[in-house]
Amino acid sequence: MASFQGTKINPKKFHRSQLKFYAILIPMAIIMGLPIVFIINHAFKPIDELFAYPPTFFVQKPTFQNFEDLMAGSNAGGTPMARYLFNSIVVTLIVVFLTVLISTMAAYVLSKKRFRLKSTIFEINTLALMFVPIAVAIPRYFIIEKLGLIDTFWVHIFPMLALPVGLFLVKQFIDQIPSALIEAATIDGANDFHIYRKIIVPMVKPAIATIAILSFQAVWNNVETSDLYVNSENMKTFAFYMSTLTSTSGNTVAGQGLSAAASLIMFIPNLIIFIFMQKQVMNTMAHTGIK
Repeated sequence: MASFQGTKINPKKFHRSQLKFYAILIPMAIIMGLPIVFIINHAFKPIDELFAYPPTFFVQKPTFQNFEDLMAGSNAGGTPMARYLFNSIVVTLIVVFLTVLISTMAAYVLSKKRFRLKSTIFEINTLALMFVPIAVAIPRYFIIEKLGLIDTFWVHIFPMLALPVGLFLVKQFIDQIPSALIEAATIDGANDFHIYRKIIVPMVKPAIATIAILSFQAVWNNVETSDLYVNSENMKTFAFYMSTLTSTSGNTVAGQGLSAAASLIMFIPNLIIFIFMQKQVMNTMAHTGIK
Protein backbone atom coordinates (compact mmCIF):
# COMPACT_ATOMS: atom_id res chain seq x y z
CA MET A 1 0.00 0.00 0.00
CA ALA A 2 2.82 2.35 0.87
CA SER A 3 4.61 1.72 -2.40
CA PHE A 4 1.37 2.37 -4.30
CA GLN A 5 0.87 5.71 -2.55
CA GLY A 6 4.42 6.74 -3.35
CA THR A 7 3.96 6.20 -7.09
CA LYS A 8 2.39 8.96 -9.15
CA ILE A 9 -0.30 7.96 -11.63
CA ASN A 10 1.21 10.16 -14.36
CA PRO A 11 4.82 11.07 -13.46
CA LYS A 12 6.35 14.02 -15.30
CA LYS A 13 9.69 12.28 -15.83
CA PHE A 14 10.35 8.84 -17.22
CA HIS A 15 9.30 6.00 -14.94
CA ARG A 16 9.57 2.29 -15.55
CA SER A 17 5.79 2.01 -15.19
CA GLN A 18 5.56 3.85 -18.53
CA LEU A 19 7.35 1.07 -20.41
CA LYS A 20 4.08 -0.71 -21.10
CA PHE A 21 2.80 2.37 -22.91
CA TYR A 22 5.94 2.66 -25.03
CA ALA A 23 5.68 -1.02 -25.91
CA ILE A 24 2.30 -0.34 -27.52
CA LEU A 25 2.68 3.21 -28.84
CA ILE A 26 6.11 2.94 -30.49
CA PRO A 27 5.15 0.01 -32.79
CA MET A 28 1.89 1.81 -33.65
CA ALA A 29 3.81 5.01 -34.49
CA ILE A 30 6.23 3.07 -36.70
CA ILE A 31 3.40 1.36 -38.56
CA MET A 32 1.57 4.65 -39.14
CA GLY A 33 4.79 6.35 -40.25
CA LEU A 34 5.71 3.71 -42.82
CA PRO A 35 3.41 5.13 -45.58
CA ILE A 36 5.13 8.51 -45.23
CA VAL A 37 8.57 6.93 -45.55
CA PHE A 38 7.38 4.91 -48.54
CA ILE A 39 6.00 7.96 -50.40
CA ILE A 40 9.29 9.82 -49.95
CA ASN A 41 11.40 6.85 -51.07
CA HIS A 42 9.07 6.00 -53.95
CA ALA A 43 9.41 9.45 -55.50
CA PHE A 44 13.21 9.14 -55.78
CA LYS A 45 13.31 5.61 -57.22
CA PRO A 46 14.63 5.13 -60.76
CA ILE A 47 12.44 3.26 -63.24
CA ASP A 48 14.11 -0.09 -62.64
CA GLU A 49 13.44 0.12 -58.89
CA LEU A 50 9.83 1.24 -59.38
CA PHE A 51 9.10 -2.06 -61.12
CA ALA A 52 11.58 -4.33 -59.36
CA TYR A 53 10.34 -7.72 -58.26
CA PRO A 54 10.21 -8.36 -55.41
CA PRO A 55 9.45 -4.67 -54.77
CA THR A 56 11.80 -2.68 -52.55
CA PHE A 57 10.61 -0.41 -49.74
CA PHE A 58 13.66 1.87 -49.56
CA VAL A 59 15.29 3.51 -52.56
CA GLN A 60 18.70 2.07 -53.45
CA LYS A 61 19.90 4.63 -56.01
CA PRO A 62 18.03 7.90 -55.41
CA THR A 63 17.52 10.13 -58.42
CA PHE A 64 15.74 13.35 -59.36
CA GLN A 65 14.89 11.97 -62.78
CA ASN A 66 11.20 11.57 -61.93
CA PHE A 67 10.92 15.26 -61.05
CA GLU A 68 12.81 16.27 -64.19
CA ASP A 69 10.48 14.12 -66.29
CA LEU A 70 7.51 15.66 -64.53
CA MET A 71 8.63 19.16 -65.47
CA ALA A 72 9.51 18.16 -69.03
CA GLY A 73 6.23 16.32 -69.55
CA SER A 74 4.11 19.28 -68.51
CA ASN A 75 6.10 21.68 -70.70
CA ALA A 76 5.64 19.38 -73.67
CA GLY A 77 1.88 19.53 -73.17
CA GLY A 78 1.82 23.31 -73.64
CA THR A 79 1.09 24.23 -70.02
CA PRO A 80 4.07 24.21 -67.63
CA MET A 81 3.78 22.44 -64.29
CA ALA A 82 4.55 25.72 -62.55
CA ARG A 83 1.23 27.06 -63.86
CA TYR A 84 -0.72 24.21 -62.29
CA LEU A 85 1.14 24.70 -59.01
CA PHE A 86 0.56 28.46 -59.11
CA ASN A 87 -3.18 27.95 -59.60
CA SER A 88 -3.35 25.47 -56.72
CA ILE A 89 -1.39 27.71 -54.34
CA VAL A 90 -3.42 30.85 -55.12
CA VAL A 91 -6.77 29.06 -54.91
CA THR A 92 -5.81 27.30 -51.69
CA LEU A 93 -4.66 30.48 -49.93
CA ILE A 94 -7.80 32.39 -50.90
CA VAL A 95 -10.19 29.57 -49.98
CA VAL A 96 -8.55 28.85 -46.62
CA PHE A 97 -8.56 32.52 -45.61
CA LEU A 98 -12.17 33.12 -46.65
CA THR A 99 -13.38 29.83 -45.18
CA VAL A 100 -11.87 30.64 -41.80
CA LEU A 101 -13.30 34.17 -41.91
CA ILE A 102 -16.81 33.08 -42.93
CA SER A 103 -16.94 30.11 -40.55
CA THR A 104 -15.82 32.09 -37.50
CA MET A 105 -18.10 35.05 -38.20
CA ALA A 106 -21.12 32.84 -38.86
CA ALA A 107 -20.38 30.73 -35.76
CA TYR A 108 -20.17 33.87 -33.60
CA VAL A 109 -23.55 35.08 -34.83
CA LEU A 110 -25.21 31.68 -34.43
CA SER A 111 -23.76 31.21 -30.95
CA LYS A 112 -24.09 34.61 -29.29
CA LYS A 113 -26.75 36.54 -31.23
CA ARG A 114 -30.53 36.22 -31.02
CA PHE A 115 -32.65 36.37 -34.17
CA ARG A 116 -35.45 34.49 -35.85
CA LEU A 117 -34.73 31.15 -37.55
CA LYS A 118 -31.41 30.91 -35.72
CA SER A 119 -31.97 27.27 -34.74
CA THR A 120 -33.30 26.42 -38.20
CA ILE A 121 -30.21 27.78 -39.93
CA PHE A 122 -27.92 25.78 -37.68
CA GLU A 123 -30.01 22.64 -38.21
CA ILE A 124 -29.68 23.10 -41.97
CA ASN A 125 -25.91 23.34 -41.55
CA THR A 126 -25.92 20.17 -39.45
CA LEU A 127 -28.08 18.44 -42.05
CA ALA A 128 -25.52 19.33 -44.72
CA LEU A 129 -22.98 17.16 -42.89
CA MET A 130 -24.97 14.09 -43.95
CA PHE A 131 -24.45 14.57 -47.69
CA VAL A 132 -21.33 13.37 -49.45
CA PRO A 133 -20.16 15.56 -52.39
CA ILE A 134 -21.22 13.04 -55.04
CA ALA A 135 -24.83 13.20 -53.81
CA VAL A 136 -25.09 16.92 -54.65
CA ALA A 137 -22.95 16.92 -57.81
CA ILE A 138 -25.86 17.51 -60.22
CA PRO A 139 -27.58 20.36 -58.34
CA ARG A 140 -24.17 21.93 -57.70
CA TYR A 141 -23.44 21.91 -61.44
CA PHE A 142 -26.77 23.61 -62.23
CA ILE A 143 -26.15 26.29 -59.59
CA ILE A 144 -22.61 26.97 -60.84
CA GLU A 145 -23.86 27.18 -64.43
CA LYS A 146 -26.66 29.61 -63.51
CA LEU A 147 -24.15 31.82 -61.69
CA GLY A 148 -21.96 31.98 -64.81
CA LEU A 149 -18.91 30.50 -63.11
CA ILE A 150 -18.17 27.82 -65.70
CA ASP A 151 -14.61 28.09 -67.04
CA THR A 152 -13.69 30.97 -64.71
CA PHE A 153 -11.08 31.16 -61.98
CA TRP A 154 -13.79 31.85 -59.38
CA VAL A 155 -15.32 28.42 -59.85
CA HIS A 156 -12.36 27.07 -57.84
CA ILE A 157 -13.18 29.41 -54.95
CA PHE A 158 -16.90 30.07 -54.39
CA PRO A 159 -18.16 26.45 -54.18
CA MET A 160 -15.44 25.61 -51.63
CA LEU A 161 -16.25 28.39 -49.17
CA ALA A 162 -19.12 26.52 -47.52
CA LEU A 163 -17.63 24.20 -44.89
CA PRO A 164 -20.45 22.86 -42.68
CA VAL A 165 -18.12 20.91 -40.41
CA GLY A 166 -16.02 24.05 -39.86
CA LEU A 167 -19.05 26.08 -38.81
CA PHE A 168 -20.15 23.28 -36.50
CA LEU A 169 -16.75 22.97 -34.79
CA VAL A 170 -16.28 26.71 -34.28
CA LYS A 171 -19.81 27.17 -32.91
CA GLN A 172 -19.21 24.41 -30.37
CA PHE A 173 -16.09 26.27 -29.27
CA ILE A 174 -17.77 29.67 -29.05
CA ASP A 175 -20.66 28.18 -27.07
CA GLN A 176 -18.16 27.61 -24.25
CA ILE A 177 -17.21 31.31 -24.09
CA PRO A 178 -19.21 32.91 -21.23
CA SER A 179 -21.89 35.25 -22.50
CA ALA A 180 -21.08 37.53 -19.57
CA LEU A 181 -17.71 38.24 -21.18
CA ILE A 182 -19.42 39.38 -24.37
CA GLU A 183 -21.90 41.48 -22.42
CA ALA A 184 -19.12 43.14 -20.40
CA ALA A 185 -17.30 44.07 -23.61
CA THR A 186 -20.53 45.51 -25.04
CA ILE A 187 -21.06 47.62 -21.92
CA ASP A 188 -17.51 48.94 -22.28
CA GLY A 189 -18.43 50.17 -25.75
CA ALA A 190 -16.98 47.42 -27.95
CA ASN A 191 -18.87 46.76 -31.17
CA ASP A 192 -19.36 43.36 -32.79
CA PHE A 193 -16.24 43.65 -34.91
CA HIS A 194 -14.01 44.40 -31.91
CA ILE A 195 -15.60 41.59 -29.90
CA TYR A 196 -15.00 39.22 -32.78
CA ARG A 197 -11.40 40.32 -33.31
CA LYS A 198 -10.31 40.79 -29.69
CA ILE A 199 -12.27 38.09 -27.87
CA ILE A 200 -13.69 35.45 -30.20
CA VAL A 201 -10.73 34.86 -32.53
CA PRO A 202 -8.04 34.54 -29.80
CA MET A 203 -10.20 32.10 -27.83
CA VAL A 204 -11.02 29.81 -30.75
CA LYS A 205 -7.55 29.46 -32.28
CA PRO A 206 -7.57 25.63 -31.98
CA ALA A 207 -10.83 25.47 -33.93
CA ILE A 208 -9.47 27.91 -36.52
CA ALA A 209 -6.42 25.71 -37.03
CA THR A 210 -8.66 22.68 -37.49
CA ILE A 211 -10.91 24.21 -40.12
CA ALA A 212 -7.85 25.65 -41.86
CA ILE A 213 -6.48 22.10 -42.21
CA LEU A 214 -9.84 20.71 -43.34
CA SER A 215 -10.29 23.49 -45.87
CA PHE A 216 -6.71 23.18 -47.10
CA GLN A 217 -7.03 19.45 -47.71
CA ALA A 218 -10.36 19.84 -49.46
CA VAL A 219 -9.19 22.46 -51.94
CA TRP A 220 -5.59 21.28 -52.39
CA ASN A 221 -6.71 17.76 -53.30
CA ASN A 222 -9.75 18.88 -55.31
CA VAL A 223 -9.89 17.37 -58.80
CA GLU A 224 -13.63 17.67 -59.47
CA THR A 225 -13.65 21.41 -60.16
CA SER A 226 -10.95 21.32 -62.85
CA ASP A 227 -12.47 18.20 -64.35
CA LEU A 228 -16.12 19.30 -64.55
CA TYR A 229 -16.21 23.09 -64.58
CA VAL A 230 -12.98 24.27 -66.23
CA ASN A 231 -12.15 23.88 -69.92
CA SER A 232 -9.10 26.12 -70.16
CA GLU A 233 -5.92 24.22 -69.31
CA ASN A 234 -4.29 27.36 -67.89
CA MET A 235 -6.88 27.53 -65.09
CA LYS A 236 -6.66 23.93 -63.91
CA THR A 237 -4.92 22.90 -60.71
CA PHE A 238 -2.02 20.63 -59.90
CA ALA A 239 -4.30 17.97 -58.39
CA PHE A 240 -6.03 17.59 -61.76
CA TYR A 241 -2.71 17.46 -63.59
CA MET A 242 -1.52 14.74 -61.24
CA SER A 243 -4.67 12.68 -61.86
CA THR A 244 -3.99 12.67 -65.61
CA LEU A 245 -0.31 11.71 -65.52
CA THR A 246 -0.61 7.96 -65.98
CA SER A 247 -3.42 8.11 -68.53
CA THR A 248 -1.77 10.78 -70.70
CA SER A 249 1.77 9.43 -70.61
CA GLY A 250 0.89 6.56 -72.94
CA ASN A 251 3.47 4.42 -71.14
CA THR A 252 2.49 2.90 -67.82
CA VAL A 253 6.10 2.41 -66.76
CA ALA A 254 7.06 6.04 -67.41
CA GLY A 255 3.79 7.24 -65.89
CA GLN A 256 4.58 5.58 -62.57
CA GLY A 257 7.70 7.67 -62.13
CA LEU A 258 5.79 10.87 -62.88
CA SER A 259 2.98 9.88 -60.51
CA ALA A 260 5.46 9.09 -57.73
CA ALA A 261 7.07 12.54 -57.98
CA ALA A 262 3.72 14.31 -58.21
CA SER A 263 2.39 12.36 -55.22
CA LEU A 264 5.25 13.61 -53.07
CA ILE A 265 4.66 17.21 -54.16
CA MET A 266 0.97 16.84 -53.29
CA PHE A 267 1.72 15.18 -49.96
CA ILE A 268 4.39 17.50 -48.51
CA PRO A 269 2.10 20.57 -47.95
CA ASN A 270 -0.44 18.37 -46.13
CA LEU A 271 2.31 16.99 -43.90
CA ILE A 272 3.80 20.38 -43.11
CA ILE A 273 0.52 22.07 -42.22
CA PHE A 274 -0.51 19.18 -39.97
CA ILE A 275 2.86 19.09 -38.17
CA PHE A 276 2.59 22.77 -37.27
CA MET A 277 -1.11 22.65 -36.32
CA GLN A 278 -1.61 19.17 -34.90
CA LYS A 279 -1.58 20.42 -31.28
CA GLN A 280 -4.41 22.83 -32.07
CA VAL A 281 -6.35 20.06 -33.81
CA MET A 282 -6.09 17.82 -30.75
CA ASN A 283 -7.34 20.66 -28.55
CA THR A 284 -10.32 21.14 -30.86
CA MET A 285 -11.30 17.49 -30.72
CA ALA A 286 -10.97 17.51 -26.93
CA HIS A 287 -13.11 20.63 -26.42
CA THR A 288 -15.78 20.11 -29.08
CA GLY A 289 -17.62 17.45 -27.08
CA ILE A 290 -17.30 19.23 -23.73
CA LYS A 291 -20.23 21.35 -22.63
